[in-house]
Order: sequence, then structure tokens, then C-alpha cells
Amino acid sequence: MPAPIIKVDAISKSFGSFKVLDGLSMQVMPGEKLALIGPSGSGKTTILRILMTLEKIDGGHIQVDGEQLYHMERNGQLLPADERHLARMRQKIGMVFQLFNLFPHKCVMDNVTLAPMLTKRVARAAAEKRAMELLDMVGLADKAKAMPAQLSGGQKQRVAIARALALSPKIMLFDEVTSALDPELVEEVLNVMRKLAAETDMTMLLVTHEMGFAHDFADRVLFFDRGRIVEEGKPDEIFRHPKQERTQSFLKKIIAAGHRV
Repeated sequence: MPAPIIKVDAISKSFGSFKVLDGLSMQVMPGEKLALIGPSGSGKTTILRILMTLEKIDGGHIQVDGEQLYHMERNGQLLPADERHLARMRQKIGMVFQLFNLFPHKCVMDNVTLAPMLTKRVARAAAEKRAMELLDMVGLADKAKAMPAQLSGGQKQRVAIARALALSPKIMLFDEVTSALDPELVEEVLNVMRKLAAETDMTMLLVTHEMGFAHDFADRVLFFDRGRIVEEGKPDEIFRHPKQERTQSFLKKIIAAGHRV
């Protein structure tokens, strides 16, 4: 058996008096496609932001690709990670956000090439060649010189996916990437993610309320509630035969709201 590419061990995180993660432990295997579901405020997005080092943990340990994320080993001791260590670890992970986060004053090509050129010192010609390959993959090769304001929400999100892929991460995190889109634009983004899942061996973690997509996309589904994983299993087990009463009540509400599971 290969070692987990992500190993989360008893981490905690609070915002003020609100404990958003409460002794959370989980493992993700290389190449696994994982869907994180659950009510708002249950800790799903927080774990992604912690993996991306956008939020610090209060306690516990995380390993990514065999290395400590928030700690460094020095003379047999674990010390808090410095910014250099965090920056190096961050290059293993790409994240696509709910609200795109594109640079509005830069064209599509510049949005995609900026990080490789700055963080990996990739030459402009090589960065632009790779960017065109990625834009072609997400169906936007003809928009390379367009500004973000000229794009639809679905196009912006596809550019954001290309931008995250430009650093060749081992792990991709998707945080509610369709929730800010008009319904008719959702499918174009989901299609890109389906393609990524089918054609790459990249490890992917997805936070979503699109239960039908989560069912089709994921190898495993984790149901979060109050900072803990209440239930986990294969998509059919979670969506068709949930064992925990909390999971059952959540899915009933989702179905009642008209969502496919």
C-alpha cells in the first residue's frame, strides 16, 4: 500500500470562541478523489484553507507528501515551520476558490503565467506555452488576451482552474467552485473537473453542495458536521445508504431542496 499523500492528525482550529475543527483526523491516498459534504460551518472549507496554509492550525499535525506541513524537523525535534518551508510546501498544492480571485488588471495569459514565473522562475516562453496548453484544456485558448471583466463567471472559474494547474501541483483543492455561478454556467466548470479527474492521477479534494456531481466524481465521500467527520464511505454508501442519523437528515433536506444525489 502506498503512503497517504495527506495525513491529518488530531488538528483543532477555532475562530474566537467557535471551534470549527475539533480533533479532526483523516487520510487521503495518492490519486484519490475526495468529496467533502456537510452543512455550512461544519469545517469543510477550513480544512482546505489549512492545507493551503491560508489558515494556521491551533493544534495537531499535518503531513503532505511525506513532509510535515506546519512543522520542520531540526535535530530530531519538530519546530514550527518558517515561511520558507511553508512556501515550498505550498507549491505541492493548488486551490480554486469560490470567487475566482483572478487579478482584474491582468489578462488571462498573465493570470496563468504569473505564479510559475515568480515562484518557480519559469522562463516567460515556457510559462506561456504551458499556459496555452492549459487554456486549451479548459476550452479557453481563444481568450488568452482577454481581461477578466470580459469573461462570464464560468469562464473566470475555468481560468482559475488553469492558473492553479500551472504550478503542476500534486494536490488540487476545489472550494465550492460552482456556488457563485449562474445555473447555466455550472455544467461547463463541472465538465472541466470531470476531465481532470478522468485524465490525471492528481489527488483532488472537493467541497461542494452539488451532490449529484460529488456522487459521480468521488472515490470517497466525507460527511462533516461540527468540526468532525461523522461518516465516510464510497459515494453509493453515503448517498444511498447512510448509516448515521445526522447524515440521513442532511441528505433529506438536500433532496427536499431539489438537488440530485
